[in-house]
Amino acid sequence: MMIMTFILSFSLPACAQEPDLNFHSLEIRLVNDQSEKFQPDQIKTLFEDSDVEFEVKTVSSYFQHKEAKLNYDQFLSDESIEKARQYQSEHKTDLEKAEKEYGVDKNVITAIMLVETRLGKNTGSSSVINVLATMAALEDPDIRELFWKQIPETNRISKEEYDVKAPQKAKWAYSELKAFIKYVEHEDLDPTSINGSYAGAMGIAQFMPSNLLTLGQDGNQDGHINLFQHEDAIFSIANYLKRYGWKPGITQEEAYDVVYHYNHSKYYVNTILKIRDKLKG
Repeated sequence: MMIMTFILSFSLPACAQEPDLNFHSLEIRLVNDQSEKFQPDQIKTLFEDSDVEFEVKTVSSYFQHKEAKLNYDQFLSDESIEKARQYQSEHKTDLEKAEKEYGVDKNVITAIMLVETRLGKNTGSSSVINVLATMAALEDPDIRELFWKQIPETNRISKEEYDVKAPQKAKWAYSELKAFIKYVEHEDLDPTSINGSYAGAMGIAQFMPSNLLTLGQDGNQDGHINLFQHEDAIFSIANYLKRYGWKPGITQEEAYDVVYHYNHSKYYVNTILKIRDKLKG
């Protein structure tokens, strides 16, 4: 059986002397991805946007040794807990409705939003499309080699580590990039207008695109899923936790396991559960 493969045609500058970072191979890969059926014009238009570019500084951080760790104790301060209580008062109706509908403790929902984005005050400033496209492009060995040279040498991991880690990150990012493209297409959003975390997580709930597609909820019933809206974020977190096993009367050990799905950090999970307890008190 002959397999027909569609190849995108792009014109490169005739005067180009030095290879540069580009999304050429990534575009071709997306168009030829038989599992998605992206349209050539759709992909071409996306990457022709002048705001779509390599996010070198942000993605480089994945390949540098990290010394500082987030101080989770800051979220347990009296000031942080008081802000969480104020949030619960302001969004009482939606929190109680989500708790009743999904059987998920409203205090855990609030705790997650407090730690993730300070209740929506800090949802991230990195371009989601640029972060995910940059990481996904590292699947190409030539692009991967060029990108290595762009990473600041200070605290840079070894080349051997990079050659193992970069393809792994590229594979993960490619899957998330596809989900992001499908999401913005479905919601008719400008992909370059959405900022998020350094990893591409979005909104008050900080969902990755793949989770947004499968677990995002339209909390305010406006016909759209927008995790920058509090109602949608509240119901989406509730749905996420329920999917991974949260239920009324859940034990401490079970609660730990469910929240661990949200963020694979024991410090994160312990902080969420401590905030929950403080909000109950």
